[in-house]
Amino acid sequence: MTRPGRPGRVASHRIEHRMIHARTRTTLLVCSVALILAYFFPIWKITLEAPQYPEGLGMYIWIDTITGVGEHDLQNINGLNHYIGMKTIEPESIAELRIMPWLVAFLIVFGLIAGGSRRPGLMYAWIALFAVVAIVGLVDFYMWEYDYGHNLNPTAAIRIPGMSYQPPLIGSKKLLNFTAHSYPALGGLIIFLSPVLALGAAVKDWLHATQVGKA
Repeated sequence: MTRPGRPGRVASHRIEHRMIHARTRTTLLVCSVALILAYFFPIWKITLEAPQYPEGLGMYIWIDTITGVGEHDLQNINGLNHYIGMKTIEPESIAELRIMPWLVAFLIVFGLIAGGSRRPGLMYAWIALFAVVAIVGLVDFYMWEYDYGHNLNPTAAIRIPGMSYQPPLIGSKKLLNFTAHSYPALGGLIIFLSPVLALGAAVKDWLHATQVGKA
């Protein structure tokens, strides 16, 4: 006589062994490959507008370095920062810029493995890991900006009691006679959209599998 299995274990077994839909796999693979573009386009852009700089000053944050939008922008920004006691921006001293290329490379490889495996568990793990990395990255960026704008040299030429110069994480902010703008650049948009598209495909795949299971 065959013992009937428990419904919970049967459902769990079905979820564990079902395969990712081909369209979902393709989306995951494309999203993973698209991350390669983050090595060729800036991730973030911060610009400063002021009457004395009608064309503005700006800097790009890349996956492994920081450069000026214009030829001398980074040099000019560091010069302005010196007068108000802010630290000099030295890309080679920022540890995150050495870690980020390896982290993105891992996400690319993991995404390709997850897309090729056809198992939903790896896909969900990739999306969850991506979400954690994104949140930690944004928090770390905010903390860097906080230190950059608050940890001022007490012997600076220009000192305004109670004044800090932290740029906005996302958006615009008035800093003395400057207006700072901070937004994702093309590389950052690709990094943001890749897990969002993969998540949408995963949800659609899960809903489809649920409907099939009920049929």
